[in-house]
Amino acid sequence: MNDYVIRVLASPSDIDPQAWNALLAAQPEPSPFMRHEYLAAMHDSGSASPERGWTPQFVTLWRGKVLEAACALYLKEHSYGEYVFDWAWANAYEQHGLAYYPKAVVAAPFTPVPGARLLARDAQSRTLLVQALVAVCKEQELSSLHLLFGADADIAACTEAGLMRRHTVQFHWTNTQPSYTDFDAFLASLAHDKRKKIRQERRKVAEAGVSFRWSRGTDISKADWDFFYRCYERTYREHGNPPYLTRDFFQRMADTLPEAWLLFVAERDGRPVATSLIALSTDEAQPLVAYGRYWGALERVDCLHFEACYYQPIAWCIAHGAVRFEGGAQGEHKMARALMPVRTTSAHWLAHPSFADAVERFLEREGAGIENYMDHLGERSPFKAT
Repeated sequence: MNDYVIRVLASPSDIDPQAWNALLAAQPEPSPFMRHEYLAAMHDSGSASPERGWTPQFVTLWRGKVLEAACALYLKEHSYGEYVFDWAWANAYEQHGLAYYPKAVVAAPFTPVPGARLLARDAQSRTLLVQALVAVCKEQELSSLHLLFGADADIAACTEAGLMRRHTVQFHWTNTQPSYTDFDAFLASLAHDKRKKIRQERRKVAEAGVSFRWSRGTDISKADWDFFYRCYERTYREHGNPPYLTRDFFQRMADTLPEAWLLFVAERDGRPVATSLIALSTDEAQPLVAYGRYWGALERVDCLHFEACYYQPIAWCIAHGAVRFEGGAQGEHKMARALMPVRTTSAHWLAHPSFADAVERFLEREGAGIENYMDHLGERSPFKAT
């Protein structure tokens, strides 16, 4: 690598925040979930930490004192919080008496949002970073390397380095050009049955006496953050699991990255009953993008989830000029709310040659299935026929 130096850092705090964020801002798809504040909060709050099976080993590429490239690499003792499922691969390793864990993951923990993962000044630095990642995995005798939900430039660099591609499907809402003038204009673009269904669902929430208010950034009060976490935690525990993220994580977000958050609070009879938390892109040089993240409710109201997680955010996006609202991983039901299928891509390297060959054959079959699935979904568009 000539005059480049690779350094593996044990914590986000070992990296200068300004240098990291400046490198992120130079990417074509800068994600707020790759910001230093977000990753540091994950680690420092204990949400993504060695104790929870996420051991950070951030790989950095330097030329002199200049940070040329960097990525958030984690050694994982499990496959939770990734949303690109490889449990079958781990089981196959175990059945053959091989250790799948620890493995290496390049990702934003618990955050299945596409965007830049390999932060690099240019294509050459990005290629060298991928080579460094594979070298680190070989040196530590790790079973595999997984780059999750990468940007196009990331996937191209990984493919050039011999990593295998894997596709999944998400559902995103797009503010068409010219942009919708209001929510009714958006509804007018839908087929009659979809438009009718949305109006019925919104009417049920209104008739139940539920109204909404929203707060953004520093206007989100501590009481609202506390209530949000109460709802968020309850949602996880209702499904039999502890929440991934701690209350301290969200406090750190309120303290260090408040501009990235938008909170909707549902109220009935003057009492808060539900919330949804939306993330926002933070680079003012880029178009505004919203990301559906977390929700929870203390009372059951018919269709409240759809109102809190889709209709209120979409209405806000229209009013504030957001170009896209990403609804998160999975969920065909989102298409009825005009969130359309989008293919996302991850990249994978397995050290064991035979398993790598088997996975490559599996991914070829799975990839063909994803293409057929996308075609099938495209035939079910909720929009008016043109």
